[in-house]
Amino acid sequence: MPETKQDIIQKYQLHENDRGSAPVQVALLTQRINELRAHFEDHKGDHHSRRGLLRMVGRRRRLLEYLKRTDLERYRELIKDLGLRK
Repeated sequence: MPETKQDIIQKYQLHENDRGSAPVQVALLTQRINELRAHFEDHKGDHHSRRGLLRMVGRRRRLLEYLKRTDLERYRELIKDLGLRK
């Protein structure tokens, strides 16, 4: 069962009221990207949603670059936890 948005926020937040830090945004984007991947297995011709997927992937990549530049240890931990970048 996929985690809910609140579960993801609680898992990756930096402090109690954190809702929008880079780790939280990356985790939420990763969940949405994975859901869309499953959608495309059934709907191969859905090019409008594919464009949205590519935008999300680009946004996640930029957030990860920012995190790598500002907090390398948290970046490595997040990559490992989410299973990104083999």
